[in-house]
Amino acid sequence: MKTVLSLSFASMAAAMGIITPAFAEGAAADGGFASLIPLLLIMVIFYFLLIRPQQKKLKEHRGMVDSLSKGDKVMTGGGIYGKITAVNEDILKVEIAEGVVIKVKRDTVAGLTDTAPAKAAKPADKAAAKD
Repeated sequence: MKTVLSLSFASMAAAMGIITPAFAEGAAADGGFASLIPLLLIMVIFYFLLIRPQQKKLKEHRGMVDSLSKGDKVMTGGGIYGKITAVNEDILKVEIAEGVVIKVKRDTVAGLTDTAPAKAAKPADKAAAKD
């Protein structure tokens, strides 16, 4: 005997007299593959609109990170601009100002730039600027 919770919508509708029992049985038999089509369509759309572009972007970033070399001007994920002074397997030394070198993980480089690190003002330039 079926409980109230295990009744399908078609069975409940047939019991209430909205539709005939013969139609209710036919609807339950046809709902197998046809009900999966919208779900499969949504999955295909998600793949082409979200997953595939993200994988392509990740592949391009990985190629850029693997090709980093000494002298490249980069921007880190934190927004720090600098010039690579040394390259190890997983660590880069980046000069962000004259005489200021930081270590960053290779994966944190967001991209290559054309901007050089800022030059420190010389004391003579500071005196001229005050006048």
